[in-house]
Amino acid sequence: QVQLVGSGGGLVQAGNSLRLSCAASGRIDSVNFMAWFRQAPGKEREFVAAISWGGGSTYYADSVKGRFTISRDNVKNMGYGYLQMNSLKPEDTAVYHCAVSRILGTRVGIPRQSNDYDYWDQGTQVTVSS
Repeated sequence: QVQLVGSGGGLVQAGNSLRLSCAASGRIDSVNFMAWFRQAPGKEREFVAAISWGGGSTYYADSVKGRFTISRDNVKNMGYGYLQMNSLKPEDTAVYHCAVSRILGTRVGIPRQSNDYDYWDQGTQVTVSS
């Protein structure tokens, strides 16, 4: 089992920045990827960004490429993931979820489908005002 706790959401004006954090504990030795997804009201869950657990590979949705940066860190027996969000837009408003995957990869590389991810946090709200 892996436990995830996400934090860092809030209300910001368009053009500003936020940094989301995700703390992973438990069997993190079984984890191979971490990702961020988001879900806006009335919309389906959407992939945002993903990173290999070793941090060497990343992948971004086109809608956030160049504005968001995903990163990873380990401290003692905890794993941490971060999503630095710059130049935020009102359309970035959503509940953001971090998730981790134990699969080794997919035929397209870093997994980007929500059903490839095994453990999820509770979600953190990001609201961007215009």
